[in-house]
Amino acid sequence: MATQDDAVSTSLKPLTWAWLALVALTLLSLELGQWLHGVAWLQFVVAAIIWLKGTLVARSFIESHIAHPFIRNVLRVFIAFAPLALILIVFFGREFARWTTL
Repeated sequence: MATQDDAVSTSLKPLTWAWLALVALTLLSLELGQWLHGVAWLQFVVAAIIWLKGTLVARSFIESHIAHPFIRNVLRVFIAFAPLALILIVFFGREFARWTTL
């Protein structure tokens, strides 16, 4: 017969795995930054890691997969904004800087 402690540890198992995946992705991004410093396509890898981490947080901790579709879609747009902004800044950084000056 399962005890209450078993039920709690079972319910926390997906969160623990998500947290470990976030730590692993963070360590991976640090290593990739050291190994691939200056490589032209590194920004795409960084953007992919940012998107993956955001998606993992939204699904595991915010539970976006069970949220109302409107909330789920708002979260998807929000999560996609940072990686897309990173890629746009890489290619069009001067134009963005010019647009933001008075």
